[in-house]
Amino acid sequence: MKYVFEMEMMVRDYECDIQGIVNNAVYQHYLEHCRHEFLHEVGVNFTELHDDGIDAVVTKVELNYKFPLMPRDVFVVKLGMHKQGRVRFVFDQAIYRKSDAKLILEGQVTGVLTRNGRPIQPNIFDEVFASKGWNF
Repeated sequence: MKYVFEMEMMVRDYECDIQGIVNNAVYQHYLEHCRHEFLHEVGVNFTELHDDGIDAVVTKVELNYKFPLMPRDVFVVKLGMHKQGRVRFVFDQAIYRKSDAKLILEGQVTGVLTRNGRPIQPNIFDEVFASKGWNF
């Protein structure tokens, strides 16, 4: 997988369950935070899109948990992105523990852009990626 963005984070104690590991649902928050930071970094603003009548909607999440994170683990969330068909886009994401580069999670988050509740082509991502010299 070719990743175009990454960010570092640290596990907070309250994100862990009784077993002392990160609760499974928390990983989606890590992935979403990374996606939002990536889009902000490349100039895509959700508020402006919404004001223009365009909303990004997640339609599918697939996560493969490989190894748990524990309190105060520092980790890196990596992100790549590609199209799927005419209107879907997919964020390919992975989480690695920083101390030993251990793969923690691999996932794909699929979404669509909608206008008035109907899917539209994600041309905005074509423009953003082209400006960075990336293929989408």
